[in-house]
Amino acid sequence: MIEINLIPDVKRELIKAQRIRSTVIMISIAVGVISIAAVSLLAIYIFAVQTVRGGITDNAIKQGSDKLANVEDLSKVLTIQNQLTKISDLNNNKNIYSRIFGLLSSIIPSSPNDVQISNLKIDSTTELITIEGQAPNSYAAVEVFRKTIEVAKVKYTDSYDEAQELTLASNISTTNTSYGEDSSGTKVLRFTISFVYAPELFSIASKNASVIITTKGNATDSYLGVPNSIFVDRAKDIMEGQ
Repeated sequence: MIEINLIPDVKRELIKAQRIRSTVIMISIAVGVISIAAVSLLAIYIFAVQTVRGGITDNAIKQGSDKLANVEDLSKVLTIQNQLTKISDLNNNKNIYSRIFGLLSSIIPSSPNDVQISNLKIDSTTELITIEGQAPNSYAAVEVFRKTIEVAKVKYTDSYDEAQELTLASNISTTNTSYGEDSSGTKVLRFTISFVYAPELFSIASKNASVIITTKGNATDSYLGVPNSIFVDRAKDIMEGQ
C-alpha cells in the first residue's frame, strides 16, 4: 500500500510548535498550582499554626510567672542561689586572717620595751594594718616597735614549692602619740602605727607563711631604738691630684 503525505512541511512545523506550546503551558500551569499550594500552606502555618503555638507558649509563660510570683520570699531564694554559685571563687580567693596572731607575736617587742595593743584594724581593700596601742616605756618602746615592723620579713612557700621571702611592711607611719593613764593609773604613751602589708602574708596561695625578724646582724634593743639615719657608710679618702 502506498501512503502519500499531503501535509506540507510548513504545516508540519506549525503543528509541532503548537504541541510544544501546549506542553509548556501545561507545565507552567502545574508549577503555578504547586506554588500557590506551597504559599497557601506556608500562610496557614505562619498565621494559624504559629499563632496557636505562640498562644500556648505565652500561656505557659504566664502560668510559670504566676507560679513563681506565689513562691514565698522569692527574692531571698534567688539571692541565696546567686551567692551559692560564688562560694567556690570566694573560697579560692579568701585570705587567712588568723595569721595576724603569728604576726603580732613576732613584731611585739619583748621586755623592757613592752607594747600593749588596744585596737587593730585590717583593711583588705587598701592592704593597710592600723594598730592602736600604748607603751609604759615612753617613746623608746614605740620606736623599737616601729623598727621591728620595718625589719620584719614574710617567709612562705609559693605554688611551685619554692621558698620565698619579702619585706612585710611599707609606708610605715606613727601618729596620734600622746600621754595618758591606763586603768591602774600608770602613765603611758598612746600611739597609732599603720603600714601597708604584703598581700602574701594572708594569701591562701602562700603556704607555711610566717613572719621573721631580721636586723641585718644587729639584733639588740639598742640598735632597734636608734634611728637608721645616723648610720652611714664610711667616707672614702680623697686621692691627691684629683
